[in-house]
Amino acid sequence: VQLQASGGGLVQAGGSLRLSCAASGRTFRTSVMGWFRQAPGKEREFVAAINAGSTRYSESVKGRFTITSDNAKNTVYLQMNSLKPEDTALYYCAQRPHRIIWSEWNKAENYNDWGQGTQVTVSS
Repeated sequence: VQLQASGGGLVQAGGSLRLSCAASGRTFRTSVMGWFRQAPGKEREFVAAINAGSTRYSESVKGRFTITSDNAKNTVYLQMNSLKPEDTALYYCAQRPHRIIWSEWNKAENYNDWGQGTQVTVSS
């Protein structure tokens, strides 16, 4: 599986961006698709994930970010609203081919395939 993330950019605080993650190759209807991010000098952290219409968000983005999927296009989106400077990071999409319990969605080690990352920079 190849994951191609796009949509990052520079935006002012309070603005919005929509990230896309297109999957090609062998994809699975049971896949858990996730977004993670990593800021300079910090560890990679969970942002959001989706599987079969169920979603999970980190507390830091809940209410501001929305993850959706278009199965026909094998694409997952992350709509980011009310962006803050602390949202600045390299954003990665990831796939786990088979279901896992919801409580495990936020752990990077549970994902098998990773995209190359797209940079999001929020200016104050």
